[in-house]
Amino acid sequence: MSRYLLTQWEPENTGFWRETGESIARRNLCISIPALMLAFAVWSLWSVVVVNLDKAGFHFSKDQLFWLTALPAVSGATLRIFYSFLVPIFGGRRFTAFSTASLLIPALGMGFALRDPSTTYPTLLVLALLCGFGGANFSSSMANISFFYPKAKKGFATGLNAGIGNLGVSVVQFVTPVVIAVSVFGALGGAGQSYVAHGVERGIWLQNAGFVWVPFIVVSALAAWFGMNDIADAKASFAEQAVIFKRKHNWLMCLLYIGTFGSFIGFSAGLALLTKAEFPSVNPTAYAFFGPLAGALTRPVGGWISDRIGGARVTLWTFIAMIAVVIGVIISLPHDGAPGSFGGFLAMFIVLFALTGIGNGSTFRMIPVIFLTQKQREAAGRSDVAKKQAVHDASKESAAVLGFAGAIGAYGGFFIPRSFGTSIGATGSPAMALCCFIAFYAVCAAVTWWCYARRNAPMPC
Repeated sequence: MSRYLLTQWEPENTGFWRETGESIARRNLCISIPALMLAFAVWSLWSVVVVNLDKAGFHFSKDQLFWLTALPAVSGATLRIFYSFLVPIFGGRRFTAFSTASLLIPALGMGFALRDPSTTYPTLLVLALLCGFGGANFSSSMANISFFYPKAKKGFATGLNAGIGNLGVSVVQFVTPVVIAVSVFGALGGAGQSYVAHGVERGIWLQNAGFVWVPFIVVSALAAWFGMNDIADAKASFAEQAVIFKRKHNWLMCLLYIGTFGSFIGFSAGLALLTKAEFPSVNPTAYAFFGPLAGALTRPVGGWISDRIGGARVTLWTFIAMIAVVIGVIISLPHDGAPGSFGGFLAMFIVLFALTGIGNGSTFRMIPVIFLTQKQREAAGRSDVAKKQAVHDASKESAAVLGFAGAIGAYGGFFIPRSFGTSIGATGSPAMALCCFIAFYAVCAAVTWWCYARRNAPMPC
């Protein structure tokens, strides 16, 4: 038997958790978090690279640039559907190591492609799709960590994993402008390009945006392989997990997660380019990282608060607040000849990101509670063996739903940038897209209230 395989794992057993389980779970979480952060960094690379392509000699239309920011979300979301079921099949340790190592493909690919401004647009589109490997890792990572923690700590643990992992979006938007401004790797990284800004000639090494992550990816993949664990009881075939497609609450939580995480990753992908389109005099890379940073930092807070007052209540008020803030974004935009308020625009988006982070944490707290409650209701009045089996089945189903909801929610990363591009193309303003977001958040709030948050709700959580 491999020393990496845990043959006994009972996180709901207080004695086992205190004596053995907690330290093992913490170690796996500590390795999972930086791996997920790197995954989000690679997934979000194009959100900051696109605003610098013209400086490196690449010249594309505004619509083409929005496609480059949107495609990683499409591939990432689609791959998440598969990744969400693979941890119970292959094991969390092995799959975390493999999925982290796969990030080398887009990181190295972008590094080599961005050295040459004659690289074709279709090649860049393929690389954008490959960055979806980073987005896919979220589903497997969250499903894996959910197996390690008891019900009372799932909200905080998954919130911490996802919250600090989400920091990869902010980190890439902060680090990239720094590393592309200097020849970090010397001759090994290749020659840079020159451009003129305010009458001064400057250099840019856009390839560093990909190359800089390579050593960290290698170290993280090795740490996962040698430092994490597989859980024997967490093994399940695809057929066993596919039962979630028959669960109503799986689809309802997918809807809510589109509203929270879909907004987070969609605004992360599109904010820099939207800023450049609406406020041309502003350097978007100087501010774009603030929003994702706020969202990442508040995600554990959302999980922590939900552990105490209930995820449904937090989710409901989050959607209501998001509606109010999007109205504030619309008011701050340029319109009718008025220049708009960039300060107001940025402030509203930072608040909006913070709310998406809280909502991300609260929705992921709701999922394990919903499925455990459902299984316990089914096992009520039956034997202790049946009740123990109910807890075990609930753990598997909730892990699969966490991954699948993460997959569906990630499509927001495609629809939001594309909505901005379509709205600007059709009306000259993103306001039409923002109004559609308001309507969607209203639907999410209504579903949350009716199904989970109201008095006598069918599934209070």
